[in-house]
Amino acid sequence: MLLLSIAWAAEATPLKQPSLFEKMMPFVFIFLLLYFLFIRPAQKKQKKHQTLIDQLKKGDSVITSSGILGIIYGLTDNFVILEVADNTRIRILRSQISSLVEPETGKLGLSLKEKNKK
Repeated sequence: MLLLSIAWAAEATPLKQPSLFEKMMPFVFIFLLLYFLFIRPAQKKQKKHQTLIDQLKKGDSVITSSGILGIIYGLTDNFVILEVADNTRIRILRSQISSLVEPETGKLGLSLKEKNKK
């Protein structure tokens, strides 16, 4: 019985406290995961859209983010004038152009590579 009480009374070895670096590793890992899953793809998509907007020219067939199909009649710094029917023109923001449309086939989402090949 005496040995048992001595064993209980013995101090336990103290646990080593993790360093600040070890404490921060899960947060760094989560941030990197979120960056590569959400932030980076969104930045690439935004850059691609900005390139598309910068390369617009008169006569391009486009579709807007609201689904309006039209041909670019005129361009300014911030606005695009679309001809949506005979003698029917609307003015929209350049940023609302979502994609180019091939006029012959009506195919949506003409990529910049395909546009530059023509």
